[in-house]
Amino acid sequence: QVQLIESGGGLVQAGGSLRLSCAASGRTFSNYAMGWFRQTPGKEREFVAAISWNGRSTVYAASVKGRFTISRDNAKNTVYLQMNSLKPEDTAVYYCARGRKAVPDSHPGTFGSWGQGTQVTVSS
Repeated sequence: QVQLIESGGGLVQAGGSLRLSCAASGRTFSNYAMGWFRQTPGKEREFVAAISWNGRSTVYAASVKGRFTISRDNAKNTVYLQMNSLKPEDTAVYYCARGRKAVPDSHPGTFGSWGQGTQVTVSS
């Protein structure tokens, strides 16, 4: 079973940047799409971004497109989320997830393994 460990969260002022990392265990990391989701208290988990197995195809939520960039390094079993021009409404717990297939998708049901999450707080 794959284990996903997120890091890089923290407190940042509006307009600032953070880079999240997600390290995955196991030998099959490069076979699957990876994604990032976020969740705030009382709300459903929200899709942020996803990337294909080879990094050539990406999908973004409209709310983050142009500000966030997802990437992956299959040699390091790691996926990243570069977050720029952060806004207070980006405050959430961010989760890394491994897809059930190779191509990216925005639906949570297409992801089978999840990390524990990392808190991102953007102050105004």
